Parts: sequence; C-alpha cells; structure tokens
Amino acid sequence: MDRTAFDSQARAYRTLNILAVQDGRPVFRADYDEEIRRNQYSVTKSFTRAAVGIAAGEGLLRLDERLVDAFPAELPAHVCENLERATVRDLLTMCLGQDKGFLMGGQRPFLKERDWVRSCLAQPFPYAPGEKFLYNNAGPYLAGVLVQRRAGCTLDKYLTPRLFEPLGIVAPTWETDPLGYSFGAGGLFLCVSELLRFGELLLAGGKWNGRQLIPADYVAAATAKQVENGADGYGYLFWRGAQNSFRADGKYGQFAIVLPDDNAVIAVNAECREQGRLLDFLLENKAEMLAGF
Repeated sequence: MDRTAFDSQARAYRTLNILAVQDGRPVFRADYDEEIRRNQYSVTKSFTRAAVGIAAGEGLLRLDERLVDAFPAELPAHVCENLERATVRDLLTMCLGQDKGFLMGGQRPFLKERDWVRSCLAQPFPYAPGEKFLYNNAGPYLAGVLVQRRAGCTLDKYLTPRLFEPLGIVAPTWETDPLGYSFGAGGLFLCVSELLRFGELLLAGGKWNGRQLIPADYVAAATAKQVENGADGYGYLFWRGAQNSFRADGKYGQFAIVLPDDNAVIAVNAECREQGRLLDFLLENKAEMLAGF
C-alpha cells in the first residue's frame, strides 16, 4: 500500500494521530487532526497496572494478597468461596470470577451507590478466580483503589514522580469516582506523543533514561500471556496480539502497540467504531510505517 492509499484508509477509520518509533528514533508520523489530549479509555488500565507493579515493588501490596484482606470493610454480608479465594492478581487478568461487566462506561453515570468498592464486591462471583475471562472494569478499578489506599494519594499523584514526570507527562486529567478515587479502568487523558513514550518505556522493560521506573520482572510478566482470552492471550491489563506484539488498548482505537521483534512502538489516537479492523490495518502496514513510507 502506498502512502496515499494508507492515508485514505486511515481517515476512513477516523484515525486522528499515528506515531511510530524504531530503535529509539522517530520513523513515522501522520496527523489527520490536531494532536491534543484525548480520553484514552481503557488504555488507562495499563497505567493502573504500572501503578500496581510499582506499589508491589515498594512493598505496599502483594499480587497474592486476597481481596477479603485488602477490602475487609466493604465485603458483603455473605462472602462466597470464589470471592474468598480471589487475589489482587485476579484483578489484573480479567479472570476475577464475575459473570457480568461492572462499572462500564454506560453504567457509571447512572449508579446510585457512591461506594463503588462495596458495589464491586457485592456483584456475583459464580466462577472460581482464573476460570473465566470476562472483560470487566471492576478488577482494574479495585486494583487502583488498593494502590491509592496504601499510598495515601490518588493514582495521578502517586504516578507523578514515579512515572509521569520522568516521561514528561505534566498534570494529566483523570476521571474520578464519587468518593474521589482515580478511576483505574478508564478516563485518563493523554496526547498521542505521551502515549508513545509510555509504549517506549514498556519496550525497554520499564527503564527510562537509565532509571528503572517499573520493576523489570513485573513488566515481563504483565506483558506476557497470563490467561487465555479466545484470541492471542491477556497479561496484566495488557492485550497480546499478532506478530508477538502486546498493547495498551482503549475504546475507539487508542493504542500503544509494542513490537519487541522490531524494537518498535506504534501509538494511535482515533475515533474509530471498528477498532479491531483499525488494529489489523495498522499491523498489516507495520513494515511500511517503520520504513517511513
């Protein structure tokens, strides 16, 4: 595909911005609209995942910690066996054991309960932890709340000296819940250049300018396939993909696609209602983008 055809198809998918780096050098840029901060939707989950890894490295929490110990004040009157067994790790793999997604975008504006932690834990747990993959905002939300409680500040404040400032991300906007907690499953606003730098950090195993921002072993585990999801697998709030890729993935085509075999990252902001097709289009034209057309 030549550049003219590529741009035409990218516009048809309502792509806004594409950036790519390889071997640490910019190799491709396409701006079909102004680069501004936009809602990254579920890309936010991958930043929450980073916060969990950093907090674990600081000794604030453990992945094998049980939810009944992490949230004792919000447990339902009857704690079923599956909830009894669920751990922090299960919050990160979309295998929490619930049978319906909760705190999804179309639900949050209409929830009457202000205590979302209590509401999450009150949902049914018909499956054993790890038994069934179900895309669900409850897990990353609870993981984010746990970090905030242990750190004594919101996720944006926690990540500012540990991640945002080193990456040159200044005071990003982040959705909050009714009690003031950063919403760990969505609502972080970034521009595509900031998203690209996050992808580069992951490509480098959590190291940035010689400083290990996220523990390397945790990055390796988070971006590897931890569970089956009917596709290429899922890590800790990361999607595995074709061509040995992994990605932070947000609604309507917000992507940080990490390509270890190419030592490259592709970052995208879009308003696409066919984000699966957009992802396929990007990977199919990866070679041309990395060659700079």
